[in-house]
Amino acid sequence: MKTLKWITGIALMSIFALTSCQSEIEEIEGENPNTNTANSTTATNLKRVAMYDGSSDDFIDDSSCSSIKFPFTAIVNGVELTFISQLSYESAINILGTLNNDEDKVVIKFPITIKMSDYTEVTVTSQSQYDAIIDNCDDAEDDGKDAISTLNIDYPVTILTYDASLVQTGSVTFSSEKELFTYMQNLSSTEYFSVKYPVNVTLADGSEMEIKSDTEFKASVTAALNIKETMDEAEDDKEDLETILVNGTFKVNSYINAGVDSTNNYLGATIDFANDWKVKSMTTLATLATGTYTVTSDVNVYLQMSFTGSTDFSLFNKTWKVSSFTASTITLESKTNSAIKLVLKQI
Repeated sequence: MKTLKWITGIALMSIFALTSCQSEIEEIEGENPNTNTANSTTATNLKRVAMYDGSSDDFIDDSSCSSIKFPFTAIVNGVELTFISQLSYESAINILGTLNNDEDKVVIKFPITIKMSDYTEVTVTSQSQYDAIIDNCDDAEDDGKDAISTLNIDYPVTILTYDASLVQTGSVTFSSEKELFTYMQNLSSTEYFSVKYPVNVTLADGSEMEIKSDTEFKASVTAALNIKETMDEAEDDKEDLETILVNGTFKVNSYINAGVDSTNNYLGATIDFANDWKVKSMTTLATLATGTYTVTSDVNVYLQMSFTGSTDFSLFNKTWKVSSFTASTITLESKTNSAIKLVLKQI
């Protein structure tokens, strides 16, 4: 499940009694940052960025709207495990990752206490109750109300407050996501605010931005959401590639390093990827090399191989960026040196 968090929109109410005054405010809404209200785009984005991120245990609870508080017990592929801290997750990850084409199953033992996206805690006593929470997560994602987890604000951040006449009344400084979310969540419809810029943010791809206005903040949110979509697509591609690797046997169709073609070194050899993350190269007469492999993703998909037993195949011992792939052809380039390219062809 993708990282999801839940927000509630607050309806904008009349601030002035006179219609003419109300119309004047509506005309400058969004142009003067002091006119930000509880349901403004800036308020909505701040809440989404500051929501509690429950994605650390998604492989257990299948819900990024929330996380399960320790201690709790779950049955992972038939093995009962008790989790007392995040360090306990390693056992579950190892069990779930033993094979890459099996049907994993996690059964949570109730009751559990979960921490929700608004930082509140809820006791869940049944699977049906928990399923309802999962459904709410799905609805939040469909409605564009999920967390913006691919953008992190560098705290502290200061909010300037204003009255209905747009006169500054004070300021509030926040040192954490929880503080900022709570403030924005509880903002009344008769309050105005502006962000004290500049604000520094970091995107999930590692890029850093100095934000100087609401317009720039909105643009950074759009960039973060695009990164999230790319990461989700890469995760799907990762799973598709794992299936292709396990279901096929490959030959080296091309190996080029800085323009030098060494494909002939691999004639007659095949590469077989097993579903237990082992890889081997063979000819009809002998095994040339054995090793392990992993497939990972961020905004790209990566194939890492580690061979022993062959000097030629040890040249493959690096992390490869997957440039493209189909059911028959996988095109790779070294993550650290784009001049090194490898093409695997299914036979």
